[in-house]
Amino acid sequence: MSSKKKITTRAEDYSKWYLDVIEVADLAENAAVKGCMVIKPYGYAIWENFQAVLDRMIKETGHQNAYFPLLIPKSFLSREASHVEGFAKECAVVTHYRLKAQDGGVVVDPEAKLTEELIIRPTSETIIYDTFSRWVSSWRDLPLLVNQWANIVRWEMRTRPFLRTTEFLWQEGHTAHATKEEADAEVSKMLEVYRVFAEEYLAIPVIKGLKSESEKFAGALYTTTIEAMMQDGKALQAGTSHNLGQHFAEVFEVKFADQDGQLKYCWTTSWGVSTRMMGALIMCHSDDKGLVLPPKIAPVKVVIVPIWKDEAKKAQMLEAAAKLAGEVSAGLAGVGPVSVGGGAGAAVTAGAAPGGLLGAVKVDTRDHLTVGEKFYEWEKKGVPLRIELGERELEAGQVVVVRRDDGSKQNLPLDQVAGQVSGLLEAIQTALFEKARNFREANMHEIEDYTAFKKQLEADVPGFIVSHWCGSAVCEEQIKEETKASTRCMPFDLEKTSGKCIKCGTETDRRIIFAKAY
Repeated sequence: MSSKKKITTRAEDYSKWYLDVIEVADLAENAAVKGCMVIKPYGYAIWENFQAVLDRMIKETGHQNAYFPLLIPKSFLSREASHVEGFAKECAVVTHYRLKAQDGGVVVDPEAKLTEELIIRPTSETIIYDTFSRWVSSWRDLPLLVNQWANIVRWEMRTRPFLRTTEFLWQEGHTAHATKEEADAEVSKMLEVYRVFAEEYLAIPVIKGLKSESEKFAGALYTTTIEAMMQDGKALQAGTSHNLGQHFAEVFEVKFADQDGQLKYCWTTSWGVSTRMMGALIMCHSDDKGLVLPPKIAPVKVVIVPIWKDEAKKAQMLEAAAKLAGEVSAGLAGVGPVSVGGGAGAAVTAGAAPGGLLGAVKVDTRDHLTVGEKFYEWEKKGVPLRIELGERELEAGQVVVVRRDDGSKQNLPLDQVAGQVSGLLEAIQTALFEKARNFREANMHEIEDYTAFKKQLEADVPGFIVSHWCGSAVCEEQIKEETKASTRCMPFDLEKTSGKCIKCGTETDRRIIFAKAY
């Protein structure tokens, strides 16, 4: 059952609010290992819905899933200088392969030192392209389209659940192509997949764009991104897609014989999203009452709470609630199995359905909680719709339906509610997206004066600032040092205009988004 603690308000302390929402919604907790988290069943159910949707979308674009080793030889990382430089300070290193008993405990056996240290994967380019070198020999083997669902370790000093942890979960796609044009098309295609996933399933509006040279993925030719704005006006990089050029192919000998018999190096790409998107989901939609979930990704979409005062009426109420649950589930076109029983864990079931809906209809039959406690728990867990069915409602042939997103209530005829639930869920999904998009648009600022630029970044909601930038890493770094704002992306749909760099005044037609970020 979720926590009974009081949630800190967003206005009072946004960072504390975020941690409180995670706790009261029963999503995750700190692990015994510093910097790591335990994703609890309800939180993992949301992640499983992420996986189910995104995995289907990835496979629909022709990719296949595979799995590669967690341990990577140190020599692999040494081969690509810019790549290893990007991750060197975050790598966890395995030096021995055995423990031995000593003084009632265990110690590392000094006789079991590895001849070559192994790195716990901070990302998998090196080991995957070493593998690709054995899978590719001819143009007939291309394109090679592979995706992996895995865990990653990047040693972090300052951690926050979902947003930045030492170990996190993600998917990473890796592909090999015959030409740069094909690799460019792959990069664009997968970034669009991420945009659709973020906007149509998570209801998070994002901006697609190109990362600066300083902010691109280590070892990439270029990096594209989707950037989202959180409720505190900070940016969160929600997904990235990289053209890796021929760098990794040259290092790991990923070559193919073309149709003329000439040996050429492949062009490779990589792309991924992680459990950081869980953090984005929380911060984009939730409120001071707890978690708010878009229906398309919620593990439990509809919770039915039968209410009885007379124990003699309990069986009748439970029977009526179970019947209603079956009708609602059928009205959602096979959304998934109906769950009748205890807490949230019992409702974490999923099934595919037209329109991309995943999840279950839940009947809360627990009698050790008060009705108010049940309402409070499902509210904190962000369940999109709550249906209240009491003795009086049953006699009157109606129910009370409560929306989580705006708290609105309405009475609906009992025999009509099943047919209206789908429309209500769609309305909630749309409302969440539009609310987040309107917030972002209200906090987009075009600023060309550096004094005004710095002042805006000191506001309670700094938002996104669009300014001209000369492209210099020196200006970029100075701005970051002086304001804590970083370049987020050069939006693909942003019209080029003449102007002066916000920092040095150099004439340029390049504009970029600056923001404080997670």
